[in-house]
Amino acid sequence: MTSSDDDAMTLGDTVPFVLLLGLTGGIGSGKSTVSGLLVRRGAVVIDADEVTREVQTPGGPAYQGIVDRFGTGILAVDGTIDRPALAKIVFNDGDALAALNALTHPHVGRVMAERMAAEAETDHVVVLDIPLLVESSHRQPAMAGVIVVDAPEEVAVARVVEQRGMAPADARARIAAQASREERLARADFVVDNSASLDHLAAEVGRCWAWIQGLRTEAPAAP
Repeated sequence: MTSSDDDAMTLGDTVPFVLLLGLTGGIGSGKSTVSGLLVRRGAVVIDADEVTREVQTPGGPAYQGIVDRFGTGILAVDGTIDRPALAKIVFNDGDALAALNALTHPHVGRVMAERMAAEAETDHVVVLDIPLLVESSHRQPAMAGVIVVDAPEEVAVARVVEQRGMAPADARARIAAQASREERLARADFVVDNSASLDHLAAEVGRCWAWIQGLRTEAPAAP
């Protein structure tokens, strides 16, 4: 390549690169809704919860270890893991939760790394949807920014009770087991407020998407 070619690339061309972002929020924050709205705008979402379900299915790499640790009482009649039953155990017992994470997270991390690698040569906006992003930040790849979906605790509890049929005490136990609202906000590069209506949330995601496009002028964060 000649010096004139170098100048032309510097002045006129932009080499496409993948833009890697994190997305997180506490239970009941509406993170999944935000994730879906970002997909509609063209983002590629790699969902840690979805991957967790995959590795915990019968035959999946985490399945047998979980059954060995927690017993067949956590299984549904079809042999799949009854996630609400397992949740009732681990979200009221810190040691049990740590054991479940140790059995699951390495497999989730491997699958997510594979999916990130598949996007590495693209110019996509890739969003890592990770509920425990703040708690596991030391294990995360370099990202161009972190998006936090935020809602007051009382709003989050009311949503979980209404939408999932969870008892308020169980909802609060889930919240207590995650990073605090303040810890997530301290990690945020962009905050999506989800304390009001769906129309308000859609506008917030539009504002977020504009911010994401602005990151294209900055250096890429490779997976």
